[in-house]
Amino acid sequence: MKIIVVGGGGREHAIIKKLKENKDIEKIYALPGNGGIAEDAECVAIGACELDQIVDFAKEKAIDFAVVAPDDPLVLGLVDRLEDAGIPCFGPRANAAIIEGSKVFSKGLMKKYGIPTAEYRVFDDAESALGYLDSAPIPTVIKADGLALGKGVIIAFSRDEAKIAVTEIMRDKKFGKSGDKIVIEEYLEGPEVSVLAFTDGKTVKPMVSSMDHKRAGDGDKGLNTGGMGTIAPNPVYTESVAKECMETIFLPTIQAMNSEGRTFKGCLYFGLMITKDGPKVIEYNCRFGDPETQVVLPLLESDLFTVMKATAEEKLAETEVKFKNASCCCVIMASAGYPLSYKKGYEISIPEEVKDSVVVAGAKLENGRLVTSGGRVLGVTAVGDTLAEAIRSAYENTGKIHFENAFYRKDIGARALREEQKNSGI
Repeated sequence: MKIIVVGGGGREHAIIKKLKENKDIEKIYALPGNGGIAEDAECVAIGACELDQIVDFAKEKAIDFAVVAPDDPLVLGLVDRLEDAGIPCFGPRANAAIIEGSKVFSKGLMKKYGIPTAEYRVFDDAESALGYLDSAPIPTVIKADGLALGKGVIIAFSRDEAKIAVTEIMRDKKFGKSGDKIVIEEYLEGPEVSVLAFTDGKTVKPMVSSMDHKRAGDGDKGLNTGGMGTIAPNPVYTESVAKECMETIFLPTIQAMNSEGRTFKGCLYFGLMITKDGPKVIEYNCRFGDPETQVVLPLLESDLFTVMKATAEEKLAETEVKFKNASCCCVIMASAGYPLSYKKGYEISIPEEVKDSVVVAGAKLENGRLVTSGGRVLGVTAVGDTLAEAIRSAYENTGKIHFENAFYRKDIGARALREEQKNSGI
């Protein structure tokens, strides 16, 4: 069995490590992969959005299965192209990936089918949007319609901030065509939860919940990032909340997509907020989250490839998806200056005894040495019987890894531990 995994970050490294557990897989190609992934798969210098080259490579190598992990190639239709070439895929086709590719589409879907989310307005010209902000409730949330590398959402706590966001997105084209339309929506309050779910368009099998830490600094201070760490499971996602989400959000979303002729097969990411009025959708993603994947997959007891294949073949109902009764923590090590400017090219030292716990996101091989090449450099993951144990182990391993200008948050999981204590009445 030969497979390709499209993408080159920490999420893809976590997926590849898990896929390697299946002994029927003889060969994994990563397109393009990275310096760390090269230890676990053969990296091929084809970019994730070079669709023609990916399809040609898959046909030339007689690939048996493809996993398309990032949002861009999914929205561009890579799964359509590969499936049309006779290669089975894990991931949605373009007409379903629009659930992430267009905020305007996803908000309209939720409104039409009664799926709980924030109140919102859509604008396709800056003047109307700026006029609306003169009287809109503050704080508010401004979202670019299209993909923007996870940076197209701005929470504005003043009218001036909101107007600057609209101007940058719509007039200055900060995110290019992704900002031709925007959504201005109600600011929701409550704890956030990420839930990834396998779905074949008929059955939904949620994975273990997680909690992301987006801000660069301790105490949730500093600039927004792609994620500085995660823990799983999220203690605010109780059994009763999970049941409500399945009934009011997960199944209705899949049914809504089917009704629109956009059957979703793959991993659907639900970004949720548990408000005083119940769970509401903040966002959908059409793929595994990053760095949520790094804590969810180590807890998966079932074989990942078997689940992915069942998803593609619409046999998920008869396939077991089982998770360990344990906790997981991932600490992201980044380059000083991230998410703004940072220096690259520093050698990374990873002792042999912690290599299994590391997924590499932004590093490349240079003269046989692994050196930094991105803002988020790597993630250090640990599983424990309790959340406290998982956090302690993750930080112990993080302390053994070195590269110049490294920084990481020291409080990943602290909020979740406080929540655990509150729930247990301590």
